[in-house]
Amino acid sequence: MISSTRPVVDVLDPRFRRLMHPHARLDHLYAGCRWAEGPAYFPAHRALYWSDIPNDRVLRYGEADGSVVVHQSPCGYSNGHAVDHQGRLVRCEHGGRCVSRIEHDGSRTVLAADWDGRRLNSPNDVVVARDGAVWFTDPTYGIDSDYEGERAASDIGGSHVYRVLPGSPAQPVITDMVKPNGLAFSPDGGVLYVVDTGATHAADGPRHIRRFGVGADGAVSGGAVFAECPAGLFDGIRCDTAGHVWASAADGIHCYDPGGTRLGRIAVPEVVANLCFGGPKRNRLYICATTSLYAITVNANGAV
Repeated sequence: MISSTRPVVDVLDPRFRRLMHPHARLDHLYAGCRWAEGPAYFPAHRALYWSDIPNDRVLRYGEADGSVVVHQSPCGYSNGHAVDHQGRLVRCEHGGRCVSRIEHDGSRTVLAADWDGRRLNSPNDVVVARDGAVWFTDPTYGIDSDYEGERAASDIGGSHVYRVLPGSPAQPVITDMVKPNGLAFSPDGGVLYVVDTGATHAADGPRHIRRFGVGADGAVSGGAVFAECPAGLFDGIRCDTAGHVWASAADGIHCYDPGGTRLGRIAVPEVVANLCFGGPKRNRLYICATTSLYAITVNANGAV
């Protein structure tokens, strides 16, 4: 059953008020996950798909009637999801240690499973660029224990960001991160934001978002720190059409302008793992937070 509450909103910059609808409610849509993650919205279905990683299942929320069903179980301990330009589901599999795509007929195509002859760690989050290339992060969270996958040693010995062109092998494009996690493109595709959650493995490790320039050929440059997490760790991130960065954290969703100024926060009563924009106008912010799925309507539209 859906329950709604008036959201707790912290306004740090007056511009944030323009992004929040004064009558919007924080809707609690579903509870019962162990670690909710990886939301992806399908406009054609008017449905949201998301992962419950430790329970090895993908759930589906029907926007029209509020229904929630198990879409797939087992699912290879899927984590992050994206929708490609042909409306197919692209997913990161901890269990399969790969990035795969679900075709329109339901069959599964593996897009990336190794680099230089060595198995990937456990792909975590994924985005599809304007040119159709698939970009994904590959930390070790799915092989660190049996909780979100299967315990194993890293064959690669590092955690990188990769790019996969259709029909080509995965190539590392960012190799100087500790534990790359969530990632998102700016609306024009010229900037890539990547979360580094290296603090999970080192007391003084990173807990920030970095900002990279992306050339027409996929080459990256820069990599300066864009924002430090004010509560816990960043995880999933998304951009809206105005270039704001919406980032998950331990205490809710934090919003930044394109220059890195924190504008405000939407408080969520559970640790937030990931988020995405959905709805017919892409102004419905879906939030995966520990055991639950939440949503709130905002005055911003998700970048496609």
